[in-house]
Amino acid sequence: METILSLCIGIGLSAACGFRVFVPLLVMSIASLMGWFEPMKGFEWLAMPSVCIGLTVATLCEIGAYYIPWVDNILDTIATPVALIAGTLTTMAVSTGEMSQFTSWAAAIIVGGGTASAVQLTTVAVRGISTATTGGIANPIISTGEWLGAIVVSILSLIAPILVVLLVIMLMFVVIRWIRKKRQEKLNKIAPY
Repeated sequence: METILSLCIGIGLSAACGFRVFVPLLVMSIASLMGWFEPMKGFEWLAMPSVCIGLTVATLCEIGAYYIPWVDNILDTIATPVALIAGTLTTMAVSTGEMSQFTSWAAAIIVGGGTASAVQLTTVAVRGISTATTGGIANPIISTGEWLGAIVVSILSLIAPILVVLLVIMLMFVVIRWIRKKRQEKLNKIAPY
């Protein structure tokens, strides 16, 4: 049961990495410093005050950069592989000692990296549609939703991990349906018959 719970926490934190790379790591660092979260062996660095300060600066820079027109689209290109790495690290940082080192890393890469990548690619698609349909005017609204989502999902992942997994699945379903609907509308405009 502990393994399933840690994977649920990892999925939630990884999903948050798909929204904003540094937010979940910052939340984990703050929780570690406050004694609410104990990272696995090898990830004790999350509980260092200097790491928390560095993650705070990185988080603020990342959030701010997404409000600069067209830079947000460029950042998505960089953030996609970085989200995979961050999702893997966050999942590994919460994995239990019940699994072997190989199994823990495999699960972290597949579950954590996969979840972060799926969420990140979804945000890339949403931002791409927003840029194409509004010329980027709506992108700040999307950026605000992403960083707020990253904070809420990160905190909830540590408090109610199973609920977060269900919410992530539901959110992905809603976003995929929205993207398909927008694509169909675009196709109908091109070939209305």
